Amino acid sequence: MILQLLRTRFVRTLSTMPPTVKPFDYLVIGGGSGGIASARRAAEFGVKAAVIEHGRWGGTCVNVGCVPKKVMFMTAMHAEFIHDHKDYGFDVQLNKFDWSVIKKSRDDYIKRLNGIYAGNLEKSKIEKIVGHAQFTEDGCVEVNGQKYSGKHILIASGGRPIVPDIPGSEHGITSDGFFDLEDLPKKTVVVGAGYIAVELAGILNALGSEVSLMIRYDKVLRTFDSMISSAVTEELENAGVKILRQTQTKNVTKTSCGTLTLDTTTGQITDVNCLLWAIGRVPNVELGLEKVGVEKDAKGNIIVDAFQNTSGKNIYALGDVCGRALLTPVAIAAGRRLSHRLFNNEANLKLDYDNIPTVVFSHPPVGTIGVTEEEAVKEHGADRIKVYKSVFTPMYHAVTERKTKCHMKMICLLPKEKILGIHMLGSGCDEMMQGFAVAVKMGATKAHFDDTVAIHPTGSEELVTMR
Repeated sequence: MILQLLRTRFVRTLSTMPPTVKPFDYLVIGGGSGGIASARRAAEFGVKAAVIEHGRWGGTCVNVGCVPKKVMFMTAMHAEFIHDHKDYGFDVQLNKFDWSVIKKSRDDYIKRLNGIYAGNLEKSKIEKIVGHAQFTEDGCVEVNGQKYSGKHILIASGGRPIVPDIPGSEHGITSDGFFDLEDLPKKTVVVGAGYIAVELAGILNALGSEVSLMIRYDKVLRTFDSMISSAVTEELENAGVKILRQTQTKNVTKTSCGTLTLDTTTGQITDVNCLLWAIGRVPNVELGLEKVGVEKDAKGNIIVDAFQNTSGKNIYALGDVCGRALLTPVAIAAGRRLSHRLFNNEANLKLDYDNIPTVVFSHPPVGTIGVTEEEAVKEHGADRIKVYKSVFTPMYHAVTERKTKCHMKMICLLPKEKILGIHMLGSGCDEMMQGFAVAVKMGATKAHFDDTVAIHPTGSEELVTMR
């Protein structure tokens, strides 16, 4: 009896004891591209690291972002090329498009990538912790009741799409939900004017959905160079997208037959099969940051300095949670540099956020780097800025009934004509930009471009022959 009482008391004592803290050199919150890249680079330096993730490995980019979006962009490109086949002499008839075929192939591909990411963590001997992370008062991170400590802690928890606070907004989907669609919607309304709205509207339109794009102002991509904003808006309309300018949704109702009715500031839209919100993103920062002194700005983004340091001791942040340059390669580059600084004695290493190239997979695609013409004039004055422009029809369309144009702009700072920005829209511009970005990053001038022999016939030669 006494022995049984002792056993009972011992078990009770164990159950009430605080959980043992598991220590790491580097604890990463977020199993997306940035967090995994930083953790794996740290592991190369002999660091004991762990990554915490509650969802699928790879984060937004791999699962509901860049990668599956690019698959759908390429699918849409095939739809566009089919219209051109007859002009090139091919007798091709489109019988139907089967959404389910590409969805299955795409989803299988993403699952393979999830496995590759998980396998890479195992190869790097990084512990995978599955669950939601929460900071505790003592500076640890708790997941599913287990506490973990880190000599250095990185927050790379990404972001999520915004759903507006209006009646019936739950009847719409976000970019996440786009990849769950089982079939091509007959009639779609996309709300938003940013790159996600433009890309998804273009994909759905090219594949055969009747698409309306609802924007608050007159043009899409208003934060881009004015040439890009105007040209992309024009190309969307030329392709058949109906742009609803200066319009906002007030109310959404679902009918008995399952379609949606939208009450907007400019009228009513009926028989909508798919309403897609693409009005921005917010950071995933519900982590108990206040317990460890990590400060956020008015929009909820974690405040960091040039070295990704937060206001919390030995706590860092990068990627979408910081609200700046929301691009996967930016998070990867920042994460790797951070690991070099923390664990490889490279004290001054940090990511340079100037001249980051980016692409919008619109139809046709956009490539851009550097400042806009408006920004250049504001910073340096109109008398010190020289702009070169070119608009032409790509050779591909020389024999096609369907036409798209290519727009290019180069912004230079006088007197040496240092290139401050390159902006282009047109077939192949997504692939062109990477090489030109290297030149801009190195401080190239217009003279350097002029001295480069053109590759003919290509669209990219226009940038080295501008006058």
